[in-house]
Amino acid sequence: MAVVGPRREARERALSLLYEADAKGIEPAAVLGELPVPPDPFAADLVRGVGRCRARIDALIARYSVDWTVERMPVIDRTLLRIAVYELLERTEIPTAVVVSEAVELAKVYSTDESGRFVNGVLGSVATEVRGGRPAQPSPPPPGPTPG
Repeated sequence: MAVVGPRREARERALSLLYEADAKGIEPAAVLGELPVPPDPFAADLVRGVGRCRARIDALIARYSVDWTVERMPVIDRTLLRIAVYELLERTEIPTAVVVSEAVELAKVYSTDESGRFVNGVLGSVATEVRGGRPAQPSPPPPGPTPG
């Protein structure tokens, strides 16, 4: 069984809080304000950041989500994309591959395997744009012997 670290737990908490804000039709910061105990600081940053940057985040998601408007996406997929795009934009100390793989894994856990592929595709394109052309995941080496 894989060990879940504090950042994964914070992302899961942010996912649930942002899902709640979406379901209630309120700002993410308002959901934070309703909590009797504040969440982990990283989770709170993700929630506030997604709320603060939502227009820019949604514009990037819309640009790269083929055949899906942001509003018509499953709520979990949309929320995970928003969290990951916020991290790509504002949390540059977190490696791109970590942001993408965490979002894909959470999509597989809380949505579907197809969602994992969808999230990966959208985030790969967004990451290439916002992180200076660096790919989201390193390319695997070509098969066969290495030329010598």
